[in-house]
Amino acid sequence: MKESRSPSAATLADPDPVVSGQQKAGIRGTSHHERIYRAISDAVIEHRLKPGARLREDALAEVFGISRTGIRKVLQRLALEQLITLTPGKGAAVARPTAEEAREIFDARRMIECALMARLATRITAAEIEKVRAVAQREQQALRGHEQSAAIRASAAFHARLAELAGNQTLAPFVAQLCSRSSLILAVYGHSGDLGCDCNDHNHLVDLLEARDSDGAAAFMHRHLHAIESSLSIEDAVDETPDLRDVFAVYQQESAS
Repeated sequence: MKESRSPSAATLADPDPVVSGQQKAGIRGTSHHERIYRAISDAVIEHRLKPGARLREDALAEVFGISRTGIRKVLQRLALEQLITLTPGKGAAVARPTAEEAREIFDARRMIECALMARLATRITAAEIEKVRAVAQREQQALRGHEQSAAIRASAAFHARLAELAGNQTLAPFVAQLCSRSSLILAVYGHSGDLGCDCNDHNHLVDLLEARDSDGAAAFMHRHLHAIESSLSIEDAVDETPDLRDVFAVYQQESAS
């Protein structure tokens, strides 16, 4: 009968420098790809990369210090999440939702998030209330400081966090994706400096959740999302090719430090 050993014990007893080196390289590669994915998705969500902006593989590869094959994998992941589009012969570009897609996204958000709020009101804890209030407070501070990117990030994080706390692990990532796409919609059809809703909306929603008001929380979420959609105005936009070095300057500074 063979002796059972834990993975750590087996590794210590049978070291293999070649395999170990490959594993470490794989971990580093995965981490690097994840950071690049986050950097690009954040730039899209924060509107530093505008809808329709062209994303040249060679320029991105140079900016991030990675092969074009590696960049292509990241872009394919972003395309699956519908943050960018990949067109044969034209390459990658930040997605630009149509008016119809915008309506469909907000319809989906109302159907899902309103139901989740009714459920969340019956189960949210005092500690969770404090955490989501903190996110809402960060959003308000960003809006008061005219920090549009930070406010967009906080708003998306607020909605995604509520969906996660509602306890449906299938819908929570979908809501996060819808929030990301909503940021694109705001970039295309919204107005500069305006998130499409009252800056106190999120605090009021937390009040309803804290009061265990399921119907009130669901109804308020519906009004909240409707107000954002109603604030949009459809305008034509011109595609652009951004300076990717400038867009990702912060990433390069962090990598160098």
